[in-house]
Amino acid sequence: MFLKMQDRRVVIAGGGEQAAQKARLMLKTEAEIVLLSQELDEELQDLVATGRARHDTGAPGVRSFYGAALVFIATGCVGLDAALQALAKEAGVLVNVVDQPDLCDAYTPSIVDRDPVVVAIGTEGNAPVLGRMIKTQVEELLEPRLGDMARLAGRLREAVAHHVAPEARRGFWRWMFAGEPRRLHARGSEHRAARLLKQAIAEGHDPQTRRKGAVSLVGAGPGDADLLTLRAVQRLQEADIIFVAPEVAPAILEQARRDAERVHLPEPGAALAWPRERLEQRIATEARHGRSVVYLLADTPGMAQFEPFEALDEEGILVERVPGAMAIDAFPAGLGSGQRSAAF
Repeated sequence: MFLKMQDRRVVIAGGGEQAAQKARLMLKTEAEIVLLSQELDEELQDLVATGRARHDTGAPGVRSFYGAALVFIATGCVGLDAALQALAKEAGVLVNVVDQPDLCDAYTPSIVDRDPVVVAIGTEGNAPVLGRMIKTQVEELLEPRLGDMARLAGRLREAVAHHVAPEARRGFWRWMFAGEPRRLHARGSEHRAARLLKQAIAEGHDPQTRRKGAVSLVGAGPGDADLLTLRAVQRLQEADIIFVAPEVAPAILEQARRDAERVHLPEPGAALAWPRERLEQRIATEARHGRSVVYLLADTPGMAQFEPFEALDEEGILVERVPGAMAIDAFPAGLGSGQRSAAF
């Protein structure tokens, strides 16, 4: 959860390096920062001198914390931290106590900051080093100028709403962030990217070839969510509507877009079971209406039975099969180590 901090107060109890670390984090927000400590190190003194923080030298009490959006306790003394935490809890505020996760209501994540794009990585205080390692990996994935592109999208939202049909908008944004505009922007060609986007908006259509809809027959593999192929996860994230076979494990759908429509198919032979022809017709109709359709099957072999969508392909609607990962026990028992190396 991300909290708006404008016109809200954050209290940091402590005056040393630990408190300074929390102050650096809060400086990325618009919160009023109050430093509760008799003494401050030079970095924190400078924040007070420049008006970015306020210094409270009074004796700590419950009133010190009333109304705060968040309290950080970072004195460096375990006993004092616990005492201040009790006062803050009495004031009814959210508390983070440095290096004492059992006393925390809120945890400080590792942050990947591409303002206004922010990625927060948390381990609930269990493994902060792991959180920082993941942060490093995510930093490498996201180009430094990504925040500028997000702001450009914000400026274009009203124009897109006026000129691009509702059924094409998701495809437009997908193209913006996964296609040529993002590649141009990341290379420093912001003006070319903006011109390309504005041209597409003026034409009032989704520039992607997939704007006519798409059908993906996705295999769920062995049934474990972490064994889905990368392409299967991508299709689930892109889907407008997902037809779910009855054997598919519920955990698989955790990988899908939350706002995608989901149609759970009844068990074969059940009173409300769908005839195959009805299912094929519904999938084709959804695709012809410009929607990205996923038919999620529990096993890959069942996908081979579906050949009714060749006509869609001829209409320019993408039809693809995305096999699931093979379970390890499906490999031949006699496969030797040398063969295994060659196979992978």
